[in-house]
Amino acid sequence: MASKKLLELLNKGIAREIQVSVQYMWQHVQWSGIPHYAIKDELKKVAIEEMKHAEEIAERLFYLGGIPTTKPDPVFVGETLKEMLTRDLKDEEGAIKLYREIIQMAQKEDDPTTARLFRKILADEEEHHDFFQGVLEGLK
Repeated sequence: MASKKLLELLNKGIAREIQVSVQYMWQHVQWSGIPHYAIKDELKKVAIEEMKHAEEIAERLFYLGGIPTTKPDPVFVGETLKEMLTRDLKDEEGAIKLYREIIQMAQKEDDPTTARLFRKILADEEEHHDFFQGVLEGLK
């Protein structure tokens, strides 16, 4: 059985995934101008991937005996493209740090399934980070 701390971290991951799925989708809808058309489809795709992550984590958490949260972390839409992307990059960095912690804890608790799930999600988050970083660099 998973520790209380691991279950809490999984719920933190769910709250984060719900947050960014809404955040990225609203940014996709609200951006305007040429940069919007250059990245809107990718941003929508990332938002959908994040919602799928929330579902996968919730399924795992429930299997381990926890109750998945329905409350997202605070959503930030922003007013300028640079402001949005800067926040998105920071949110992805937070996810990478959190998911590395979850992988370590799962390995320590002899839970290879949770560790495997989060290694897969971590790879996606690193791709998202790379996307936001690349777009931000293109704005300079």
